[in-house]
Amino acid sequence: MRSRTSDWFETKIRYAKTQEDGTQKNVTEHYVVDALSFTEAESAILEEMKVYISGDYKITDIKPAAYHEIFFSDMDKDDKWYKAKLMFITLDEKSGKEKRSAVTYLVQASTLPAAVKNITDVMGGTMIDYEIANVAETQIMDVFEHDSDPEKHKQPENQESENKEQENNK
Repeated sequence: MRSRTSDWFETKIRYAKTQEDGTQKNVTEHYVVDALSFTEAESAILEEMKVYISGDYKITDIKPAAYHEIFFSDMDKDDKWYKAKLMFITLDEKSGKEKRSAVTYLVQASTLPAAVKNITDVMGGTMIDYEIANVAETQIMDVFEHDSDPEKHKQPENQESENKEQENNK
């Protein structure tokens, strides 16, 4: 398990998806992208989805996510996403009363019990007292993290061979 804190946007995109039998079906799918603004979120989802879309598409919704941290699983079978609401418990030193703060996370897992286990694995390494208030499966298909290597996108692959050719001609 690894966790990543960032500004996340939930997006919905409608497009004609090719089914297993070869037919086209209009679908609306939910994705999460790492972005700093609505414009960047729109650009990111289009960039990620362009290999799957071969016709008309429409981004039907973009909204900031209610969570800032995502727990990613390393297991291939973990293909679902769950929203988890945790209640952090602190003591108010002045009044001596318990104070509860709600925090939402997105968790990758294959089943609901696996999602709870993943939360426990990540949170078990912290000193924070917490309770799991709610865990629910989402419609999210995938999460796209921001590419941390911008150099990778600056030059198209064929540009590299053109540059070598120009050097050889000098």
